[in-house]
Amino acid sequence: MEILPLLNSLLLARGPGGQEDEVRVVARQALAACCEEVHDDGAGNVIGVIRSAVPAGPAAAIRVMAHLDEIAMIVKKVRPDGNLEVLALGGAQPISFGVCPVDIMADQQVLPGVLSYGSMHNSGQSGSGRDVLSGAVQWKDVYVVTRMTPQALEQAGVRPGTRVVLSQHWRQPFQVEDCIAAHFLDDRAPLAAVIHCAHLLQQRRSELRQDVWFVLTTHEEESNAGAMYAASRLPGDTTIAVEVGPVLEEYGTRLSADPIINTGDQKGYYSRSVVQALMAATRRAGYTPQPALLVDFASDASAVLSTGTDARAGCIAIPTDNTHGFEMVLREGISACAASLLEYVLQPDGPATPAQ
Repeated sequence: MEILPLLNSLLLARGPGGQEDEVRVVARQALAACCEEVHDDGAGNVIGVIRSAVPAGPAAAIRVMAHLDEIAMIVKKVRPDGNLEVLALGGAQPISFGVCPVDIMADQQVLPGVLSYGSMHNSGQSGSGRDVLSGAVQWKDVYVVTRMTPQALEQAGVRPGTRVVLSQHWRQPFQVEDCIAAHFLDDRAPLAAVIHCAHLLQQRRSELRQDVWFVLTTHEEESNAGAMYAASRLPGDTTIAVEVGPVLEEYGTRLSADPIINTGDQKGYYSRSVVQALMAATRRAGYTPQPALLVDFASDASAVLSTGTDARAGCIAIPTDNTHGFEMVLREGISACAASLLEYVLQPDGPATPAQ
């Protein structure tokens, strides 16, 4: 399986939380090519499994999670002039998108719009004008221009709760030497890595000693609801989240192919044994792990662990610059993450210790 064509398809697919239909179709098709069973569960997660060639108890199963949804916007109010007031859906800030084209995901169609802060040629007399001129734009300053009447919007099914996403017009990946830059590499790059890992694992299934469940989750950016639903119903005591990892001096992380091994985040600390096993697996794959305590961060795995749904959890991440913006990863970073994850699921407890 080639990673870049899959990544391109995932990037073009729209997937705001609660409406991940387009990206779900792409991901399900790619996962179905290597998993023994693939289905959507009641929460909208895509679930695939590769079973061990030897019998193993259900508790030994490993759940590998990457999320389908992206940061987006949600309509708060339709104004009398037909413009839309919006709020963040997930961890978005207005600076994440800038002034740009958007797609309004109405009931039966996708409508065009433009995300706007108003004209820069203002005197700053209004509160929103002062925010724009100072560069401190807040969601209260933001609106979507539709050029439609409220009546026409209502007929199209645009109302409070309608999702608004960055337009496909601006979703194309951009090549920068050895890197790929694009909006929504969170979480499209981890999705591509997880699916690539599943393809690699199918080729080495004879070495597998426990079942591996690949769980592509919904609602990660807002509530981790999809992950918690799946973890409460699927076998296994261990969850591994595959994520993007911020490249920041404060975390000591660098933009390279070497995976970031998250040791803890705002929901708690990851299981020490899993962190050690992920670091060992990364070395076996030929890379140097980047351990990091990502304080301002969270994942499906830390959410599952913090609620007591799981006994053990870990997180491996692709080093990513400009997280929640126009993100950038090394092309090799995706395959490096997949290779390291493969080594982990094949030897989750590390290599066997030779007999003395």
